[in-house]
Amino acid sequence: MAERAALITGGSGGIGLAIARALAEEGYALTLSARRPEKLEEATAPLRAEGFEVLTVAANMAEEDDVLRVLAEHRERFGRLDALVNNAGLGIGGLMAEIQTKHLDMQLAVNLRALILATREGLPLLREAGAEHEKALLLNTASIAGKGGQAFLSVYAATKAAVINFTQSTARETSGAGIQCTALAPGFVDTAMTDFIKSEVPAEKMIQPSDIGEAVRFLLRVSPNCQIPEIVFNRPGEGPDAP
Repeated sequence: MAERAALITGGSGGIGLAIARALAEEGYALTLSARRPEKLEEATAPLRAEGFEVLTVAANMAEEDDVLRVLAEHRERFGRLDALVNNAGLGIGGLMAEIQTKHLDMQLAVNLRALILATREGLPLLREAGAEHEKALLLNTASIAGKGGQAFLSVYAATKAAVINFTQSTARETSGAGIQCTALAPGFVDTAMTDFIKSEVPAEKMIQPSDIGEAVRFLLRVSPNCQIPEIVFNRPGEGPDAP
């Protein structure tokens, strides 16, 4: 039985995989979930090759049954949950007058509904871990888009604003339970999700996924008396106007 165990959704690349590596290096066994099983296995192969304990669970986070299955398989394998990272998400741009209902529903389902369901299912184990060592983590990947309305990304920005608010609500509801609840709100990160803008903002000028991983190490190291409700990651000279 691992002494610490973490579950990361959207773990097959980018921010999720960087957080997974940071947690693995800090001694956590991992459950990583993503929609495409082949990409998930490819992404986790280097972690396994380095001797880290990794369980992979392919799942579509838009489906409640899949969300419940990911949590159940993690519980069955590790019996504990010391860090829950709700990282799965997607953004579909477009003018408000052209919003397609299916795209609206997809973003609400993955960015917000799945996060709420996973939190509901994971909180009992997080409370147990918090009572044991006062350093359980509940991390929700938001976006700097969630700090202010965004043209062409209205639905995405709205879901990420809700993620920040829900994280605050969770922190208040679990106050004193030894759970660090933090919303991570980055600007442009060098991931596949930002490929659309790389002709204007080169990848080497973007925030790196490893930067987010290092922030997680920071959260592990601060005392239980220090609560960090959110971390905003800006590129030099940019603020909430950049998604």
